[in-house]
Amino acid sequence: MEAARLVEADVREELRRRISAGRSRGSEAEVRALVEQAVVDYDLRSLDGSLPDLHDRAAVARAVVAAVSGFGALQRYFDDPDVEEIWINEPGKVFVARGGVAELTTTILDADTVAELVERMLASTGRRVDLSSPFVDASLPDGSRLHVVIPDVTRQHWAVNVRRFVARARRLDDLVGLGSLSAPAAAFLAASVAAGLNVLVSGGTQAGKTTLLNCLLAAVPPQQRIITCEEVFEIQAPARDLVAMQCRQPNLEGTGEIPLRRLVKEALRMRPDRLVVGEVRQAESLDLLIALNSGLPGMATIHANSAADAVAKLCTLPLLAGDNVTSAFVVPAVASSVDLVVHVDLDTDGTRRVAEVLAVPGRVEGGVVETVTVFGRAGGTGLVRGSGWPPHRQRYARAGVDLSRLLGAA
Repeated sequence: MEAARLVEADVREELRRRISAGRSRGSEAEVRALVEQAVVDYDLRSLDGSLPDLHDRAAVARAVVAAVSGFGALQRYFDDPDVEEIWINEPGKVFVARGGVAELTTTILDADTVAELVERMLASTGRRVDLSSPFVDASLPDGSRLHVVIPDVTRQHWAVNVRRFVARARRLDDLVGLGSLSAPAAAFLAASVAAGLNVLVSGGTQAGKTTLLNCLLAAVPPQQRIITCEEVFEIQAPARDLVAMQCRQPNLEGTGEIPLRRLVKEALRMRPDRLVVGEVRQAESLDLLIALNSGLPGMATIHANSAADAVAKLCTLPLLAGDNVTSAFVVPAVASSVDLVVHVDLDTDGTRRVAEVLAVPGRVEGGVVETVTVFGRAGGTGLVRGSGWPPHRQRYARAGVDLSRLLGAA
């Protein structure tokens, strides 16, 4: 609405004047009063017909407040580049995480304010949370991921999590600079991505899986087309030819849902050179394996305690797709489809590190997928070269990579 944009411009100009004069922008209540006064002033000025009419003064005021006030008492945490996650267990307990370490803040809210903040966050997402849909997962305009659970799923209070994407690394070299990855391992992973190997990134919650995935995608040759499939937008691949898709929740009638399995299937119709699944949790793992087994290079993330556990988990998840899916099919498919598993850990001090890089040679012994260590950590040492070698050496050669020289010097 043009009138709302003009009122917002007036309010922002007044806030800029306050800041330039050395004053604060004011509390949320003061900003709300400023907006209401601006709406009244605009309404008077529009009486001569020189400005668009205000058809609903209250609606315009709400829209402008939401636009200029941000997220109220939480806004300072959104503005803090060191805050990685914000969560509310109850109105009087607001936590943040900095550098992987959680801390209880001094921010005190009330139940109505929490509900209002969630409503404001969801305003631009097209998603909802109510008694019929007590969970919501949404991507905010700044790329943060919002998750909300309300009673009676929770005991009494709304549980709100905002996971912010604080990008300290965009390429593998950045991870080397942060001490999360060794230079030889980074060179090997970059060469593996360029050669078109299939990579599975594993780790725990907040271990840095998505950050590592983005850094790996930066190594994809620029002429290749990347299609990403996620529950909620999180991947930020630095690619010129990229299509990103996210799932959709059912509408009020219970229809219109688009699950991750559907996205993976649709992605195959979009001429991808790389297929990326943000995280495999359930039956979509079967569709991913089928795609990778057809010769399409791909990547995905998975929650696991180790790289070996990630392989074992990927051998189990496809069984959720139906009774006709058996281990006799899944285990060999995993062995032939997954080439590398990169595992990341979150240390107790908040440091994120690549803990191991396993290769999957493609062999199955006693119903277990065989793996070998390409890089690993021994004791308190850094990432060191193991004894294993990756599969598909011919792909490295086609990409112009001398694998023997690359790993022999590592």
